Amino acid sequence: MSEQAEIHDINAYPKQYTRGSLLEGYRYTSRAFFEKEQERMWAKVWLLLGRESELPNPGDWQMEPVGAEEILMVRQRDGGVRAFHNVCQHRGNPLVEDDKGSVKRFVCKYHSWAYLPDGELNFAPDKDDFPEGNPCGKVRLAELRCETFAGFIWVNMDPKCASLKAYLGPIWDEWQLRDLHTWRRTMANSMWLPCNWKVVLDNFNESYHVPTVHMGATTETNRKEIRGHINTYFKETRFDLSDEGHNRMIMEGGYGVGSTDKAGNILEPLASQLRYWDIDPADFQGKPEGTRKALQDAKRRLGAGRGFAHYDKVPDAQLTDAFHYTLFPNFAVSLWSDGFHFLRARPHPDDPQQCLFDNWWYASPASLEAGTERNHGGSEEVERTLLEYGAGQSIGPGIEDDVRVFVTQQRGFRSRGFKGVYLAKQESRIRRYHELIDDYIEGRMPQ
Repeated sequence: MSEQAEIHDINAYPKQYTRGSLLEGYRYTSRAFFEKEQERMWAKVWLLLGRESELPNPGDWQMEPVGAEEILMVRQRDGGVRAFHNVCQHRGNPLVEDDKGSVKRFVCKYHSWAYLPDGELNFAPDKDDFPEGNPCGKVRLAELRCETFAGFIWVNMDPKCASLKAYLGPIWDEWQLRDLHTWRRTMANSMWLPCNWKVVLDNFNESYHVPTVHMGATTETNRKEIRGHINTYFKETRFDLSDEGHNRMIMEGGYGVGSTDKAGNILEPLASQLRYWDIDPADFQGKPEGTRKALQDAKRRLGAGRGFAHYDKVPDAQLTDAFHYTLFPNFAVSLWSDGFHFLRARPHPDDPQQCLFDNWWYASPASLEAGTERNHGGSEEVERTLLEYGAGQSIGPGIEDDVRVFVTQQRGFRSRGFKGVYLAKQESRIRRYHELIDDYIEGRMPQ
């Protein structure tokens, strides 16, 4: 391990406490609660929306919906990015309808009012016909706080908000080590789902469901013995809750346990991963747990020479293990040594029982060059595919299992028979997540 990696070793987050809130079903179905979230929580938090690499030139723009709001992000002449509400200040017509594009001016299709990429109105027909004077020079698009980090564009609707760095807390330093701004999107499937957005985030705030939903565990299954390419046993998993409301779960990876044949031979895809790092899978016949340390040592020794420059900046655990983060309020990510599983849920404009779910994948440049990570996009980042729920379209292997539970759980939350959650300690991140939503609604935002 390099000296720099040792300096940035993995430290625990400060201990957090929950209030034991009941978390009843109305939180997922009530329109009144949904509207409180929109007004008092969504309008106060930093939201990960666009990607910088998709705005290479001045005038390039992206538009992302968040509930009833549509956010327009635009590359400026000075290289920065600014964000605006996608609404003309004349009579309220949206300026754009597509997801992205490039302009010299944004021209409203209702009355041809035209705005420069920096939000300034520079043309209005019949400008002498306004009793208050020519609107040009007086009227601008409604701007939002906007920052960039890890290659993404982050937006906050609250003009009095703290900085993004303060909002992210320990995640800022952890993610900076990864060079994530250089990673490329190789899968991008999105789908409107018939469930509340919090159903999605609840699921990714715990690993309790993994053995049952993804690995077919039953009441007879010994969960201590279920280990695929990650160790899902909760007593050997690390759970952290930050002061800022974001969470981290670390599961040891690089395991062959659960991925061997009856003779103890290492199976794919782990076998090919070992070979790429000059490790003979046969050396670990019957002792697959040793592959974790072997991979860490090999990546540390060979990584930089094979183009994996970011390996020198991170501790050994980040070379093999699953670092799963949930960023308040609506973003979850499993961060591997070279893969970035992007999971995001956004609310419907007016229906609390629908959400837009993104299942995307990013990969490091070195892994794509070496062919060690999935790559469906050629030399350019893949475009998003909007799939239709119930049309027989797959949103992605593994995540299909989660989606089935999202939909059935939403149905259960509508029942009078559901009286509130009964959570295990390993699910405490769910309770704290919801209690933080209540804090925002009640005006008690994290300091």
